[in-house]
Amino acid sequence: MAFSLIDDTPGAIPVALLTKDCFPAWLEDAAEHERNWVRAIGFSAEADKLALVPAEGGRLGRVLVGLGGKTEVASANWGLASLPDGLPEGSYRLDAVPEGADPTRLALGWALATYAFTRYRAKSRTSNALVWPAGADRGRVERLARAVFLARDLANTPAGDLGPEELAAEAARVAEASGAHHREIVGDDLLAENYPTIHAVGRASTRPPRLVDFVWGDRAAPRVTLVGKGVCFDTGGLDLKTASGMRLMKKDMAGAAIVLGLAQAIMDAQLPVRLRVLLPLVENAVSGNAVHPLDIVRTRKGLTVEIGNTDAEGRLILCDALAEATTEEPALLVDIATLTGAARVALGPELAALFCNDDALARALLEAAAAEDDPLWRMPLWRPYRKMIDSKIADINNVSESPHAGAVTAALYLQEFVEPQIPWAHLDVMAWNPQSRPGRPEGAEATALRALYAHIAACFG
Repeated sequence: MAFSLIDDTPGAIPVALLTKDCFPAWLEDAAEHERNWVRAIGFSAEADKLALVPAEGGRLGRVLVGLGGKTEVASANWGLASLPDGLPEGSYRLDAVPEGADPTRLALGWALATYAFTRYRAKSRTSNALVWPAGADRGRVERLARAVFLARDLANTPAGDLGPEELAAEAARVAEASGAHHREIVGDDLLAENYPTIHAVGRASTRPPRLVDFVWGDRAAPRVTLVGKGVCFDTGGLDLKTASGMRLMKKDMAGAAIVLGLAQAIMDAQLPVRLRVLLPLVENAVSGNAVHPLDIVRTRKGLTVEIGNTDAEGRLILCDALAEATTEEPALLVDIATLTGAARVALGPELAALFCNDDALARALLEAAAAEDDPLWRMPLWRPYRKMIDSKIADINNVSESPHAGAVTAALYLQEFVEPQIPWAHLDVMAWNPQSRPGRPEGAEATALRALYAHIAACFG
């Protein structure tokens, strides 16, 4: 993939990214006909405003992109992302950027804006190209764009074409491309190898449940383990969802998709870690052997779980994977899941909910998220709410009967399967853009992928 980024080419049209603070100095240095044009159209570097400035001969001479106030310089990460489809066909190069703007992030913003989901319908696109900004880390841009595109493609794909078997095949492709060792545990073999909750959730489907497990890297390197929720479609089980609640459930495997993209980027960068990826993949369907409400399931850890609601299936498949992940005591354990509507109610679609048992890790993740403009918001693992998921006849219930703190109680459920000494982050994500923003088109999104990659690269790279 080229992502419409090219080496320098004669005749590339200059593009200036301008804050309101630096705009007056740019205007003073501009040619007279440019000053006259910009004043005539009323451009003043307001955020998201664009000016196409003609050359003296009438052709397009340069492009001005407004970034708004000085405090909005961070938005320069996306300063180019509105341009690939918004400019006349041609080649462009950066001519001016605000102080502190990162050429790598600028190039990545452009690259991410070239994404389109074209599996079922071709989409015409302009052939606009950007000259690589000076100082941009081309390898980082390309590997992160590929990772994000992979996650978006997978989560955009309808469930009819992407069930547990197909998603496992994609995971095998990613693993084999980097020389990782991978295995699959399928169907009743999950019971034989003691993954009972993954089997329980997926057994009602004609598409057998499975666990993908792959490892990569030097055995002596720090261990980083990633776990992704892979519910390829969620009917809600016997606690059946409404039609509107089921509508977007093709994306209920987005946690697994994001983990796959992140793992691909880590391996492509040859980061010095011992990477392990665990992907429980199921379809939560309805049939005669489906799990019933108030059934009791024994987990891999040995705890018994009362099924208060069959539609709280994500935490069930994750708990077996997390229990296995903790056996190696990784230096970092991360799980990503489209887990609760409560997190979306609290934070909306643009913020991922971060639950973390380690304050230093949480701070580092929040810093990386802010720098990458891939935002996280820390939520509390509030122990007094643990009693809300008590069961009278089992060790724990998979849901609370209370309407309150649903994202917190889901995280507290998962925490029961993570040993306290292991630095662990749980990300509850929507992984979907309800509407398009620059570089982030409507549809599936690789939420938190860039933030997590930045953190892992900085800490272990």
